[in-house]
Amino acid sequence: MFSRHRLTALVAALTLLPVGVAVTATSGAGAEPVAGAPAAQQHHRQHHQRAGHYTATIRRTTHGIPHITAKSFGDLGFGSGYAAAETSTCVLADTLVTGRGQRSRWFGPKGSYNDQVTLDASNLQVDAFVTDLHNRKVVEKLLADKVRGPGKQARAMVKGYTAGLNRYLAKVGPDGVTDPACHGAGYLRTRATPLDLWYGVYLANLLASSGVFVKEIVDAAPPSPDDPGLPNPTASSVDRDKLLAGLGKDPSSPFGSNATAIGGDATTTGKGMLLGNPHFPWRGRYRFTQQQLTIPGKYDVAGASLIGSPVVNIGWNKDVAWSHTVSTAYRFTPYEYHSTGGTSYLTDAGPQELDHRTVTVTVKKKGGGLGRVHEDLYRTPQGYVIDAPALLMPWSAESVWAIRDANAEQLRTVDTFLDMGKATDVRDLLRRQDAGGGMPWVNTTAADREGNALYADHSVVPNVPDALAEQCMTPTGRVLDQLAGLPGLDGTFADSSCAWSTDPDSQRPGVFGPGNLPSEIRRDWVMNANDSYWLPNPAQPIEGFAGIIGCERCERTMRTRMVSHYVMDRLASGKKESPASLRGHEHANRVMAGEVMRQNGDLDTLCDETGETKACQALHDWDGHSNTTSRGYQIFEELISRLPDQGVWLTPFDVSDPLNTPRDLDTANPQLIQAMSDAIASLRARHIPFNATWGSLNVAGDRGAPPIPLGGGTGDAAGNANALASRWVEDNRDHYRPVTYGSSHIQAIAFLSGGRVDARTILTYGQSENPRSPWSTDQTRMFSRQQWVHFAFTPAQVRKDLISKYVVHG
Repeated sequence: MFSRHRLTALVAALTLLPVGVAVTATSGAGAEPVAGAPAAQQHHRQHHQRAGHYTATIRRTTHGIPHITAKSFGDLGFGSGYAAAETSTCVLADTLVTGRGQRSRWFGPKGSYNDQVTLDASNLQVDAFVTDLHNRKVVEKLLADKVRGPGKQARAMVKGYTAGLNRYLAKVGPDGVTDPACHGAGYLRTRATPLDLWYGVYLANLLASSGVFVKEIVDAAPPSPDDPGLPNPTASSVDRDKLLAGLGKDPSSPFGSNATAIGGDATTTGKGMLLGNPHFPWRGRYRFTQQQLTIPGKYDVAGASLIGSPVVNIGWNKDVAWSHTVSTAYRFTPYEYHSTGGTSYLTDAGPQELDHRTVTVTVKKKGGGLGRVHEDLYRTPQGYVIDAPALLMPWSAESVWAIRDANAEQLRTVDTFLDMGKATDVRDLLRRQDAGGGMPWVNTTAADREGNALYADHSVVPNVPDALAEQCMTPTGRVLDQLAGLPGLDGTFADSSCAWSTDPDSQRPGVFGPGNLPSEIRRDWVMNANDSYWLPNPAQPIEGFAGIIGCERCERTMRTRMVSHYVMDRLASGKKESPASLRGHEHANRVMAGEVMRQNGDLDTLCDETGETKACQALHDWDGHSNTTSRGYQIFEELISRLPDQGVWLTPFDVSDPLNTPRDLDTANPQLIQAMSDAIASLRARHIPFNATWGSLNVAGDRGAPPIPLGGGTGDAAGNANALASRWVEDNRDHYRPVTYGSSHIQAIAFLSGGRVDARTILTYGQSENPRSPWSTDQTRMFSRQQWVHFAFTPAQVRKDLISKYVVHG
């Protein structure tokens, strides 16, 4: 018999299935109830449906997680695309519309496109940029490139994925899509092509590079003859935080993740374990979806994929598990060229003309008709011209800037993730990643069955060694480097002495090879929480790498300190990490900055200086965590958001004690006292009780979500490893802090004896983006209760947890 929970899950699964798809539903007890037909009739339909080019079997387990089995990579991609379309139709379709350069056609040119990470531009600006890519056939040329382009298996996966999406939409039709975000939309009638998806993949690669500058690229125009330009900047005259924000590294709104790998010497099992938690948007293009991809005897990997990715991006197989964190490395360098007037500039080969192209974008007019708008874009051989005065890169009468983008020169990302799924240990994982050469903008942290723990930043990085940067930086380029670690190079010599270098082991020209990228394999533990590569383990700092990758001997965020201390404190107590203790760190919800500020009673002392007795009592009684039941934490969150840039600590950062400094709150600093007063006043003005439970204030804010209470809070500044943020809020606005960003696909993987894998996961916002689906909030409620999904990985586990099984053809 079905339990009520399993029966509800089965009904939810079957509502997704279009008529004509072969279905077999199986209960955990082994019975095989069938949706809509007797077993014999269902068996007949399954085996006599006209065979198509693709075939895949999709088994959904509790929470709607698809386990896709096929005989080839093309079939596997087909099943993945079909399953993704069932639960994420609207995001998938939106991704394809964006990749075609048709946002203005469907949503109007003045509408905005915010990917919730770095790209925030008008539909017209996005379309103009993408249309120029299409006109120059950028992706088509990469597809034809045997070095920079994808391999046979990746192509098969992408081709199958789009066929799966098309098959699903052909079955249900636009009016059969139940998600209100795109129900009945005209763009759902356009068949997806592999090229559409490849453009979507390509644009995701540009997330930390050209994608940051879409506005500045599309709006760039030649200066007037009397344009005075900007005075030569100095480091002291520039707002560093605003500069970093404009470069895609906003200190107040970071994007990133945590990952901790424990080696066999520090585990109770003697084998590797991994805790990974990427912090990404809860809405839109960069949501994750969970899946398992299996070709029996050949390929078997599970985990999470960004919507639109046919391959697992973060996950595990039977021998190795990995996660990713956004790297500090830059993916581009700006080049500054001396302008000779108009669209001419100087090189060591003489004056040159900018490549000027006019693109035509089809736009939706107010009355619903279609019109055309023209935009002009400019390039040098290195890349797009930008006009960004706020970033010290204006197009003036004296100079013009262009961006060379390393990720714009490759289409190897799908290959890289696909091949990582075949790894047998962490060394093999890194070898496969390096051979792929397409890890776009993230670090990798991994653990294996043999008890090894890996940290590596072997991502795509422009090959600009410090010596080359020093030789080629212009005066303004040097200021960029001083403030942001980004060398601005002399475009005069961009094709000669200031061109990017190539290492003997580079996967392709212009990027660092593995030998010049940081990595570390240990038997105890490593971690990363979006600080630079320097300190994956304090016992073995990594030093001697190029500044464009990140800083060395530099201060760590409170979140890095917290993630490290979870492991350090456990080991210091004389206990090794167990599978339960490691995954327990995710929901411990310690607050590092709170722990540091409370030393010697400093936080109470600071609050007492304000004279706010009621608020200070609530802060004193705070349990020091960001649990849903914690009271008074909102006062600390408000304080953290108001800390001055200087004068917070009496003991400064010490490179010899990087995970315990800075410390000692300067309770006599008038700025800090004022910050505390303002924090309290802000809560009072909004009628938020000082002793309200955190879970009544910190609630789910993804599309259509009820206000489910959540633990966790601000990451870098407060030191929450369970980092949650409220950005671009649309739902639950009546609550103090609707969460739209942060902890997403969390996985705790432990390798056990006898070849077993203990896989626990939680997808914080649920498998389905459709708010009408029961899989939209079920895992959110579990996350609220600090629970885990036992991810079914083996065939026996899948059979036990099965709620539906169906075969799809196309």
